[in-house]
Amino acid sequence: MNFLNASLLPALISLLISVKCIDCDITLSVHDVSLKVDHNATVQLILNGTGTEDRLHFVVQHGDIAEVVPSDVVLTAEVTNITVIAKSAGRTQIYANSTNNSTNVGDVYLRVTVYLVDVLDTVSTAIGWLYFVAWSVSFYPQIYINWSRKSVVGLNFDFLVLNIVGFTLYSIFNLGLYYIPEIKEEYSNRYPRGLNPVQVNDIFFAVHATAASLITIFQCFIYEREGQRVSTTARAILGFFGLFILISIVLSATAVIHWLDFLYYCSYVKLTITLIKYIPQAYMNYKRKSTVGWSIGNILLDFTGGILSMLQMILNSYNYDDWVSIFGDPTKFGLGLFSVAFDIFFILQHYVFYRHTQYIMS
Repeated sequence: MNFLNASLLPALISLLISVKCIDCDITLSVHDVSLKVDHNATVQLILNGTGTEDRLHFVVQHGDIAEVVPSDVVLTAEVTNITVIAKSAGRTQIYANSTNNSTNVGDVYLRVTVYLVDVLDTVSTAIGWLYFVAWSVSFYPQIYINWSRKSVVGLNFDFLVLNIVGFTLYSIFNLGLYYIPEIKEEYSNRYPRGLNPVQVNDIFFAVHATAASLITIFQCFIYEREGQRVSTTARAILGFFGLFILISIVLSATAVIHWLDFLYYCSYVKLTITLIKYIPQAYMNYKRKSTVGWSIGNILLDFTGGILSMLQMILNSYNYDDWVSIFGDPTKFGLGLFSVAFDIFFILQHYVFYRHTQYIMS
């Protein structure tokens, strides 16, 4: 019995040390730091629970952007101050390695943003709110013109149905990723140091756009429409999208894919719709040689929002030295540019090509 106890003693000691480290809850007072070049900020390393002699080593993803002092910390105090020093513009992540593999350092990370000019950050925020307002208000000129004319002649129904489907899927994506705990947990597991990309204003815009589109569609049922209907081509496209979404739902429900993947598929369909939804209206204007019934106010506000959105991306890229966000991943910038190009074409149709044409309803 004594031999057995002696042989188990080292294992018991090892187990107690492991439990002691696991019981240590290590975190940082903040996970996001924004600094101007050559400035610094103090962040607290907080140790909850039993102390340990474990040592942490901080690793900076891009050492030319930021530095941590001290870079090594012994976990003996409940609170230890560390200093983050901004060296050059950009974005980087800081995380920690532990000398004890049993210590959980998953919550010890920082997302650091270093900018060049203070005022550009403020200007960028103001621009963000301006284009948010412009895009949100852009639905109402069309609603008003339909009401004042008591007619939707000139408003393409293919554009409307593509728009409502796109904004509905965009709403599903935003609401799911912001409110559903299981999906938020999956996103956190997949991107442990990533920020949730959905903000409250994204939800408001998507839901508001869906509601405004529904009002416009309702107007199509109560006002003169001169026999207009959704085309066979649009029905086929929407049928394909519907089948794709239905298959995605089935795969998610049977755990073949995650619900987070389903939300991403919804966003991909929304992006595709954004690329094609303006074409039916532009072609209809061309056939009628008129823009009567199609609100130019909608286009001017959409154009304003698109220009401001791209301007914000350019300002942020300069201020954070992050040009790769535009040229390395051009999807968002390209979509904005594509929408602005169509807006310019609509403006030319309205003010140049068909400015003297008045379409007469039969």
